[in-house]
Amino acid sequence: MRIAVVDIGTNSTRLLVADVVGGALERELDRRTRVTRLGDGVDRTGRLDEEAILRVIEACGEYRAAIDSRRAERVVAVLTSAVRDAANGESFKEELRRQFGFDAQTISGEREARLTYLGATSWRQHDQPLLVLDIGGGSTELVVGAGEKIDFHVSTQIGSVRFTERHLRDDPPTPEELDECRQAVRSELEESVPAAVRDRPVDGIAVAGTPTSFAAIDQRLEPYDRERVHGYRLQHDACERILAALAELPLESRRFVPGLHPDRAPTIVAGGLVLVETMALFGFDSLEVSERDILEGAAIEAAEDVE
Repeated sequence: MRIAVVDIGTNSTRLLVADVVGGALERELDRRTRVTRLGDGVDRTGRLDEEAILRVIEACGEYRAAIDSRRAERVVAVLTSAVRDAANGESFKEELRRQFGFDAQTISGEREARLTYLGATSWRQHDQPLLVLDIGGGSTELVVGAGEKIDFHVSTQIGSVRFTERHLRDDPPTPEELDECRQAVRSELEESVPAAVRDRPVDGIAVAGTPTSFAAIDQRLEPYDRERVHGYRLQHDACERILAALAELPLESRRFVPGLHPDRAPTIVAGGLVLVETMALFGFDSLEVSERDILEGAAIEAAEDVE
């Protein structure tokens, strides 16, 4: 089954076209990412901004053409935190259906966590409890499971875009702002993840733009290389060092850091705080970075639904 998945997140809009066979991705035909910042201002206004919507519409126009050229048999679009939180989210979803024919689904935080876990673990065996961490622009999902069984999941309101807007107002952020943001991340993580759960995972996988960017920065990858990022182990000490260096730079200088996509520069500091605080909460000296996430999970689920 040839499946196309469009993931419309708070910070980026992404495309995956792949052949799915027997519940696994057999061949990837197309993958694209645009940082569209759909969630700009949603935490403050409760609505999707018209300019942000136009950025996503433009990306989806490009993706629809790519999907057609690849002759996908089913197309699904998953919409996450920004659309869940916005008063005009439903009308935006209907616009995607009208213009592009996407089977657009605003998914719950619970389903987002489940699909992310499915995608992140689909390429490796793991019999021991594992944490899957998905740092998004508007929310962060944490899932603990072993094999196909999920033991714990939570979708928090911590996000790189949301917490940048709430806490990091100066350029570069002041030490006081950084401390405020770190404390807010730590507090919400501690409230969201019971102490008993934190002791279960023996390892962790981190997905999405923040950990992949940190892996690329750590290796000084220019240009970005998915093969070298996927499976890379990030050390906690290295993440704290990278975070400190990024936080000292003004935004325009941050855009030129080797390994960091310029469009991720505005929110990477808040995302990095989520990364290091999660590692500290679970007692991880390191964790693994994965290029597989909700895109792969949604593709596998879509193929199973058709079958």
